[in-house]
Amino acid sequence: MTPRMTIDPTSPAYRAMLGLERYLESSPLPRTTRELVKLRASQLNGCGFCVDMHSHDAKAGGETDERLFSVVTWREAPFFTPEERAALALTEQATRLDSDGVSDEVWADAARYYDEEQLTALVTAIATINAWNRFGVTLRLVPGSHRK
Repeated sequence: MTPRMTIDPTSPAYRAMLGLERYLESSPLPRTTRELVKLRASQLNGCGFCVDMHSHDAKAGGETDERLFSVVTWREAPFFTPEERAALALTEQATRLDSDGVSDEVWADAARYYDEEQLTALVTAIATINAWNRFGVTLRLVPGSHRK
């Protein structure tokens, strides 16, 4: 695959996206949860670049292969906490928005485990990775190219 273009890292758009990432890094949302959310949304959106990046980032952060391999089947896999499951369910519904949006049940489950500050970060993480995925898919970013 040949990328259509690359975004200049000094451009205002790229810097704005990095501002969201800096906020998320300093937020009270656990890093593990952030990486799981990024990986699952990227899988749903078919962004190979982001799936590759966030798999490696999660692994570097101490995530196990077993859990990484199971993100795509998190409902069936016994490796995720109730908190992580709530975040993954919210990620799926917020990524696959339909006419019903995010259900009250999914929101209530997330709110059971995360306080308002964490929920703000969780929603921001979901929105941000979905935006990054749109860049990656539209521009045909090549998986692994960020490590070169």
